[in-house]
Amino acid sequence: MSRDPRVDSYIAKAQPFAQPIMHHLRAVVHEACPEVEETIKWGMPSFMHHGILAGMAAFKAHVAFGFWKGRLVTGDAARSREAMWSFGRITSLDDLPKKRQLLAMVKKAAKLNEAGATAPRTVKHAKPVLRLPADLATALKAKPAAKAFYATLPPSAKRDYVEWITEAKQPATRAKRVAQAVQWLGEGKRRNWKYETR
Repeated sequence: MSRDPRVDSYIAKAQPFAQPIMHHLRAVVHEACPEVEETIKWGMPSFMHHGILAGMAAFKAHVAFGFWKGRLVTGDAARSREAMWSFGRITSLDDLPKKRQLLAMVKKAAKLNEAGATAPRTVKHAKPVLRLPADLATALKAKPAAKAFYATLPPSAKRDYVEWITEAKQPATRAKRVAQAVQWLGEGKRRNWKYETR
């Protein structure tokens, strides 16, 4: 078994509640996949077998553990929405699947890696079509330089201005933002120009 002393050190520095959880997870991974190698990736213990197999991390009040192939391994058993990785916030051994189930998941993850399987990417839904608010369109018509600069901006920079204006709750605030936007656009500035590096 390939054990990395940095993982021993990581576990030793974890909160007392986390140590038995991490020792258990580590033992299960090694039992299910004897060829696994340990390393530290992104500052956290990781298990490698034909690529990244799984990883774990200790936090102040919970442990996180997950498979690199995520739902391909865990199916609907995943609680990844609760916290980072596959099993959500793990605060005790009771928060983990039974050892037999966990062994089966590690073996499945190893076989997926051996086969070169890739996890499906999350489909990002396209943002709605950007519509220029009428008040901004009217103000831009009165300032040709601002309108010309606005036309050169990429969609994300245009969206910054439009969302800033349309998120105003009071009509007076919205009018003030439209005036400010036209001024900045006339000066060739993006919405967040103060934060851009030069």
